[in-house]
Amino acid sequence: MERTFGPTEPLSQMTHAEKYRGEGESFREAMNRVASALSDNPSHYQGFRDALLDMRFLPAGRVQKAMGSTDDTTPYNCFVSGTIADSFVDGHDSIMDRAKEAAATMRRGGGIGYDFSTLRPSGSLIKKLGSTTDGPIAFMRIFDSICKCVASSGHRRGAQMGVLRVDHPDIEKFVHAKQNQTDLTGFNISIAVTDEFMHAVEADGDFDLRFGHEVHRTIKARPLWEAIMRATYDWAEPGILFIDRINEMNNLAYAETIVATNPCGEQPLPPYGACLLGSFNLVKYLVWDRDLDRWAFDYATFTADIPLVVRAMDNVVDRARYPLAEQEKEAHDKRRMGLGVTGVANAIEAMGFAYGSSEFTWELGRILRTLANVAYRASAELAKEKGPFPLFDREKFLGSKFVERLEDETRELIAEYGIRNSHLTSIAPTGTISLCADNVSSGIEPVFSTEYTRDVITADGKETFTVTDYGKRVLGVEPKTTSEVTVEEHLAVLGTAQWWVDSAVSKTCNVPTDIEWEDFKGVYLDAWKIGAKGVTTFRLGGKRFGILNETEAAEEEAGEPVSACTVDLVTGKRECE
Repeated sequence: MERTFGPTEPLSQMTHAEKYRGEGESFREAMNRVASALSDNPSHYQGFRDALLDMRFLPAGRVQKAMGSTDDTTPYNCFVSGTIADSFVDGHDSIMDRAKEAAATMRRGGGIGYDFSTLRPSGSLIKKLGSTTDGPIAFMRIFDSICKCVASSGHRRGAQMGVLRVDHPDIEKFVHAKQNQTDLTGFNISIAVTDEFMHAVEADGDFDLRFGHEVHRTIKARPLWEAIMRATYDWAEPGILFIDRINEMNNLAYAETIVATNPCGEQPLPPYGACLLGSFNLVKYLVWDRDLDRWAFDYATFTADIPLVVRAMDNVVDRARYPLAEQEKEAHDKRRMGLGVTGVANAIEAMGFAYGSSEFTWELGRILRTLANVAYRASAELAKEKGPFPLFDREKFLGSKFVERLEDETRELIAEYGIRNSHLTSIAPTGTISLCADNVSSGIEPVFSTEYTRDVITADGKETFTVTDYGKRVLGVEPKTTSEVTVEEHLAVLGTAQWWVDSAVSKTCNVPTDIEWEDFKGVYLDAWKIGAKGVTTFRLGGKRFGILNETEAAEEEAGEPVSACTVDLVTGKRECE
């Protein structure tokens, strides 16, 4: 019997064909194209191609769409903007220069994160104009309009992340900026929270709001924290970035300062940084263990695939089209990538471990520890062959806090050969590529529902698809769904994942509609304490609505999506594909 490839579910087939293939291109032809574009030799081509055809490895949507194609698109999903200069600075670094760069980036299919903390607070005097500035939120609307107007390639809507530091004088306005369904709909927004602020919250202490070296006001930290928590409780935004931990754990803390992330938060990046993403589909590594009489994880195949993928994704850096020369230089200087996992809930629950249980997190930790160490060793071997990334400093890199967690064998290889890529792991939300893989569970998230309906606008009008969970349909697993997972279990999975990921983790902690207020606030405090770099919560009873109807709760009437940044407003999942 001839081997078949690609998705088998109708919505999965249609979505992959529309988003990631050329006109008339089959799944097999598309994977051949990507493998050919990213391989180094015939052996590498065959091995990498096999992982793609079997859907063991799912490159991010931009990689699948762009590599080997003649389309003028970038394989990088997302970028971070260059530094936005103070409000009325003229010259190459003006706000309008950054707006022009944003338009060029989104036109090529890239999403963008921005740090708006560099802009003067509202009411600040502009001496040469004899007037005052309206502050960061007013300027964010420029970028919001660009996002809505630019038609992203491959039918992809523009995605943006707006970040403001918690100590910026306009922080209270920022907290409330999206508490409607019309303003800044082209943005996800997040607050860069410092350790200083979190300690002040714990101590009920004072906290300075400052711009530059000038303190504008001193406030009590807890009322601001309460306002932030109320906004997330009702509106699922702003998200929280623990910016000091992001920089403390950065492999390149010696060479860069990170102030923002990509739109989904899994890639903290420096100015002009780019995220190159791909995920291992864990359900494809399940094998039936006759002795245990259950599914088991095939570590041998997983370990064999990782070097093939690292080599291929490293080639993206040199073979990609970049919207901006600055982005290209940043990518070549550091060669970062973000390899992650998807289908986690389906795979580990099929092994017999309930989502969030100690057995589940132990297996997840083992898988991610394997991914990290094998990927770093593969990158060191590539450095032996092709040279380390240009900004590699052996002593400083080996002294970074994440690299210190790696196995001795891994560190010894880095010490001997250097390393080709500054960062190698990241966990993205993977909503679209997981759907294209026959609806495996997304990223490290639990299954939202075993069955739901999705309305899709086609050339023939609206078509409704019934989507069933891969774990239940194929593996015979009755999963623990989002509504059954406790906050503690969400955080256990987040903490386990972040420990073995050098970049960051996109994770939504879905909380009960009737969660106690103190318990809700505790999610964020606990996330900070367990070492998370960021956290997002979603409460189904909040004031935002989405596009999914859970089959068993069809009475819920879905409203219009209010974000251009592909945030599912029922599940709360961020989507950056």
